[in-house]
Amino acid sequence: MPSYVYMLRCADGSYYVGKTQSSLESRVAEHNAGKYGGFTSSRRPVEVVWQQEFARYTDANATERQIKGWNRAKKEALIRGDFEQIRRLARRSKVARVE
Repeated sequence: MPSYVYMLRCADGSYYVGKTQSSLESRVAEHNAGKYGGFTSSRRPVEVVWQQEFARYTDANATERQIKGWNRAKKEALIRGDFEQIRRLARRSKVARVE
């Protein structure tokens, strides 16, 4: 059964990153219906701005955790598919941590 990692843009412009083993369409509908009382419930409606399918749930889980740790600029680069920008931002954040 495939798993999905997805990013939602909320009505307030914030991003939510999640994962599911069910249909992505049904998961987004659940977010929009307010089924989950967490982050997205007060920021509806939400829309999918990025998604990736994984054959293994463990890979989806690792990817979700990684992306959740990213800043807004890296998430927006991922949405655009700008992998070079993601690399540049990753190098910059490593330099900032050393200084």
